[in-house]
Amino acid sequence: MTSVGILGATGYAGAELARILYRHPHVRLASVAGAEGIGERLGDFYPHLHPLDLTIKHELDDVDVVLAALPHKVAASLLLPWIDRGKLVLDLSADFRLKDVATYEQWYGVSHPRPEILEKAVYGLPELHRKDIAGARLIACPGCYPTSAILALAPAVKEGLIENGVIVDSKSGTSGAGRSPSLATMLAEAGEGISAYALAGHRHMPEMAQELSLLAGEPVLVTFVPHLAPMARGILTTGYASLSKKGLDAGESGVREAYREFYRDEPFLRVVDTPPQTKHVRGSNFCAVHPTVDPRTGRLIVVSCLDNLMKGAAGQAIQDMNLALGLPETAGLEGLGLYP
Repeated sequence: MTSVGILGATGYAGAELARILYRHPHVRLASVAGAEGIGERLGDFYPHLHPLDLTIKHELDDVDVVLAALPHKVAASLLLPWIDRGKLVLDLSADFRLKDVATYEQWYGVSHPRPEILEKAVYGLPELHRKDIAGARLIACPGCYPTSAILALAPAVKEGLIENGVIVDSKSGTSGAGRSPSLATMLAEAGEGISAYALAGHRHMPEMAQELSLLAGEPVLVTFVPHLAPMARGILTTGYASLSKKGLDAGESGVREAYREFYRDEPFLRVVDTPPQTKHVRGSNFCAVHPTVDPRTGRLIVVSCLDNLMKGAAGQAIQDMNLALGLPETAGLEGLGLYP
């Protein structure tokens, strides 16, 4: 059975990877490493993972597959030895997502340790890159915000239903900021309120622009404003764009049918008839998308919801791993959401 290791197992995404892999029918979680809890059982460090009798180490044992839930700017250097050995590497950081090294260095403020690898990395959004993911050895798992935004707008961009230029408004739970203590994510600060941040530019925006531009065949201008919402997990994204003549002629029913056709065979994408809530997908690998049209302004409005730790991180990484290994794509991910 294929052995899997998790780098960064003590963060939220790393713990979610471990939770999914515990019940995965085709692979075996064999080793975990983290920055905290060295020498401690993972099941003691995270009591909800109590059956996992794996000791947290500073470095991974030899494994077939490496899932890395490490911080940006750190992941690339730590993963290079595994990449050079030809192991299957799935990176949840941003270190291999952007194809243009100058763009990466502009938004992340560091020099990339191996820029020539960027072109070899596959952007791990199955709905757009399934064929490339299958058999890949280095997969850059998308960010949580870009996943929600790209899935919300991809059909409209690909089918020419909108004019160039999109606005993306996203609300995220506090777990998206990671487990490190932060004043902004303390309950007393984040609770009972909602706040916008990074108005001058968020580093996830270039991912959105990169993927939507590939679909459009031309550069797509993206305005992105993220918000911190008083919840632990989940992302609700609303995308806005002016309809093209084709989109106006199609109307709401035609636009929605285009979305259903685009995502017809996707196991984790649901096009829904009413606006979804984050609770509808909490704890699952599903993304719910609701496209509608404002006839007064001639604008497309699309709402998408996903769990930032599942389809936005760990769940999508496992989906990518399944594809890369030739396993059933949904293996280990069949669970429904948690409600309420």
